[in-house]
Amino acid sequence: MQAMRDRSLVAVSSLREFFRDAFHEATEHQHLDIEEQSEQYVVNLLTMFSRADALYEKTPEGLRIRPLAHMLAESLEAPSAQARQRGLAAARRCVAVHRRLLREELRAQIDRHRLHIAMGGNAYSSLADSMQRSASGRGIAATYAELASKFQGLVDALNEVSEMSYVHTDADILRLYEI
Repeated sequence: MQAMRDRSLVAVSSLREFFRDAFHEATEHQHLDIEEQSEQYVVNLLTMFSRADALYEKTPEGLRIRPLAHMLAESLEAPSAQARQRGLAAARRCVAVHRRLLREELRAQIDRHRLHIAMGGNAYSSLADSMQRSASGRGIAATYAELASKFQGLVDALNEVSEMSYVHTDADILRLYEI
């Protein structure tokens, strides 16, 4: 990870290993103690969403990111527990991605940042509660509960991973003056 901080090119043979190392370093730096299963879950999430097509849905107007609030509302109103779990799972996966995509804007609008944190934590919490009710979901329910309770720390660690690989430009410096 030192090469990332030095802003030199980092060759990786496995994107999953790259995210695992970067996320592990970030959680240690953030003093965030999480279970191995939770760490593996986040690494898998990062790997999956490294593909842009995983973020968008097809609409008559073209590809777009679905509003997170709509995803949560539809998930909570789903007719079955399975549909609710699928919807909440999609919503919680998108929270981290939305957070990254809106990072610059959210820095200037703290209330929206807090809303995304609350929505992400609540999505994981709802999913954990829902999964706890089924025998097949109890194993992953503990992971979701941990992610819900530590969501702010996870977002901080993900931001650190993002910052590790982001090359700042003069435009970023100017943007700081706008804030």
